[in-house]
Amino acid sequence: MAGHSQFKNIMVRKGRQDAKKAKVLSKVSREIISACKAGAPDPAANPRLRTAIQWAREENMPRDKIEAAIKRGSGNAAGDNFEPIRYEGYGPGGTAIIVQALTDNRNRTAPDLRAAFVKFGGHMGETGSVSFMFDYVGVIVFPAAVASEDAMLEAALDAGADDCKFDGNAHAISCSLENFIGVRDALEKRFGAPQSAKMLWQPKNTVAVSDEQARAVLKLIDLLEDNDDVQEVFSNVEISDSLITALSA
Repeated sequence: MAGHSQFKNIMVRKGRQDAKKAKVLSKVSREIISACKAGAPDPAANPRLRTAIQWAREENMPRDKIEAAIKRGSGNAAGDNFEPIRYEGYGPGGTAIIVQALTDNRNRTAPDLRAAFVKFGGHMGETGSVSFMFDYVGVIVFPAAVASEDAMLEAALDAGADDCKFDGNAHAISCSLENFIGVRDALEKRFGAPQSAKMLWQPKNTVAVSDEQARAVLKLIDLLEDNDDVQEVFSNVEISDSLITALSA
């Protein structure tokens, strides 16, 4: 992990997603459908689908809804041909933002996202304009109770992970894209299903801004995440402990 602060940012983002459960489940369903169309409908033979199903379980998506999305993705229903696109830009305080989208209409998605950036004094850039400030890594999270800090670190490194951070509540294991599936499967076999397992855009360094600017970034992220075509949003904003406390109150 790129510092303890980024682990906090991930947890804050997860909490904000929980507050918009219905929309999150819609995004999970879209990812399952897209994963099925890109590969086999069998999670054992389709790593992307298995990751999508793991996301569905994290969000407590009912089994019948998961199966319905797989069935839908295995067919040829019109309007289900989603294209993965990455948008990049700058938000308040010069913070960098990456938006992962699945869309069936670029001409709708791009203007909507551009308007969201402008509303908060930011702007969208070209592809690659901010992603060089991030690493695309796998992050696998386990509850603290499954292992001691030393035991998890040893297991993670043995499995091929690059790092393992512990904050007292959870273990966050990071690894490369190439090693993600192997590390996840090895740790799951040893410790059970993880709390979370995803590929994330992780900032190499976070940007310290005022609490007012951080709130504005979070409002921008909220607006972006509210777009049906947006799957996830990542930022290098540094969220202060005082703001985290205020948001958690």
